[in-house]
Amino acid sequence: MTADSMTLDYRNTNTLWASVAVATLAKLGLKTAVVCPGSRSTPLTYALAVHPDIDAIPILDERSASFFALGCAKQQGQPVVLVCTSGTAGANFYPAVIEACESQVPLLALTADRPPELRDCGAGQAIDQQKLYGSFAVAYEELAVPEASEPMLAYLRQRLVWAWSRAMDGRGKGPVHLNCPFRDPLPPIPAGQPLSVQLDEATFFAGVQPSSAEVQPSATYAPTLPWTARETYSGQRQVSGERGLIIAGPAQSQDPAAYVQAVAKLSQYLGWPILAEGLSPLRNYSNQFPNLVSTYDTILRQPEWATTLQPERVLQLGPLPISKTLRQWLGQVAHQRWVVSETGRNLDPTHGPVQPLPTTVAAIAAAIPAHEPTAPSAYALAWQQAERQMRAHLDRALTQMEALFEGKIAWLLAQHLPPQTPIFVANSMPVRDVEYFWPPNDHRHQIYFSRGANGIDGTLSTALGIVHGGRHSGQRGILLTGDLALLHDTNGFLAAQHLQGHLTIVLVNNQGGGIFENLPIAQFEPPFEKFFATPQKIEFQQLCGAYGIEYTSINHWAELKRQVAVLPEQGIRLLEVRTDRRLDVQRRQQLFQQGVEAKQQGGYGG
Repeated sequence: MTADSMTLDYRNTNTLWASVAVATLAKLGLKTAVVCPGSRSTPLTYALAVHPDIDAIPILDERSASFFALGCAKQQGQPVVLVCTSGTAGANFYPAVIEACESQVPLLALTADRPPELRDCGAGQAIDQQKLYGSFAVAYEELAVPEASEPMLAYLRQRLVWAWSRAMDGRGKGPVHLNCPFRDPLPPIPAGQPLSVQLDEATFFAGVQPSSAEVQPSATYAPTLPWTARETYSGQRQVSGERGLIIAGPAQSQDPAAYVQAVAKLSQYLGWPILAEGLSPLRNYSNQFPNLVSTYDTILRQPEWATTLQPERVLQLGPLPISKTLRQWLGQVAHQRWVVSETGRNLDPTHGPVQPLPTTVAAIAAAIPAHEPTAPSAYALAWQQAERQMRAHLDRALTQMEALFEGKIAWLLAQHLPPQTPIFVANSMPVRDVEYFWPPNDHRHQIYFSRGANGIDGTLSTALGIVHGGRHSGQRGILLTGDLALLHDTNGFLAAQHLQGHLTIVLVNNQGGGIFENLPIAQFEPPFEKFFATPQKIEFQQLCGAYGIEYTSINHWAELKRQVAVLPEQGIRLLEVRTDRRLDVQRRQQLFQQGVEAKQQGGYGG
């Protein structure tokens, strides 16, 4: 039997069961499966490996595999299948399942298991896998032990359709866990006698249709816009003297251009300034936003501006930006804030006067009537002037800075990467430097991140999955990461041989956890350096050599700009930029302090 000659495998009960499961997933639209080695999962592994329409990728380390799958799912916007054997293997999926849940990424985790009679009796490699991921799986079910009967195969088909649908549910996408028990024989060897069932495949799979679109909530929601208390949809707006503000938080849209257009329509209708997080698509489509503010963190560090620019009304799109300065400022603003959250989740860590809007930006934009753009208010013009001053200050200071400063890396990448480059930004300091310094541009880069649980685990593997899961072969991407985040996931390099496309790793090596240098604990030495900064004695050139990864040491800015201006087509390379984390803390503070001086020299026109 070959994969091309038959869809279903009738050699034994397990092969038939697994081939029905995989054929169902393929018909639903499954593109990618990440498979970890093991015995109990043999039927699923074999069925996925031979299916001609599924890209099955073997990855040794389960934790790395699960984050690789997470990256693929982020890029594809639909479920990716994860397969592992029984025992502790599935436990290694846990961190990625948590991130998938918190960031609403669809995954299907298929954990193979021993049948019920071989549990809790001393059989090897058997643990309690029931609800292994607790509340972090948006749905869980243990499948029946395989049976070669049409009613049970129909049950299997139906449960997989349900699992796929649940992972894509508009009320909250996320990981679905299916525990899959198998009895022997596990390999695809013929049964003693032919199976009694024979399916008419055209009829059996007739109702299974490709499905990559999100399943929307059953109850439709008519968006109640936050300004309707004073206005109507007639277009008669009263905003000339209004102190309104839009805050655009992190957003990973499958269609960033459409998201940007919706926000632009909303902004034009209101005439309100937009504070755009570095992880929002808006900063990379800046030509559509004359009232975009990217330097709000620096602006709000100035006491006069922090007082004068307080809004009367705030519309928050998704989660709040990372900026602690912004969050503290909002916590002091007593006026009403409306929070757009498709799932209705609580996205207000400040516990302020917030009203959730369980809808989407697209739905709000669709409800806005045709209109002429609203002229900016004096309040909006004040934000624009502050942005011009702080952007000019930061751009001038970073241009003149010759030292290898972490923050300048993000600033340069935004300007010198090829247009439309996908970029995965690691947590801790890289994600904050993107917020502080990533300048507005029109290059349409797509930024990816894992801000659900905000961990550093799986950083490399997720970035590789984003590149591999690209919409076309030969995807070229960037990973911006610190040294500890990369070292935490070096097993991700084991997937290099299967990578379709290219990943350039821009490594900020500051010899430890740079983010901790910004915290009060940094003043307590010992034990700060040993227990918090945790520097590692690793030569990354040697590490790259062990995995066959191309390595380049970046010693000046011209070299970094040259290296990232054109990205290779295949493989992985690492560009190491060695920085000083203690000096970089001082440099950030100097930039923020110099912003105060720049403001004082430039005056305030609001």
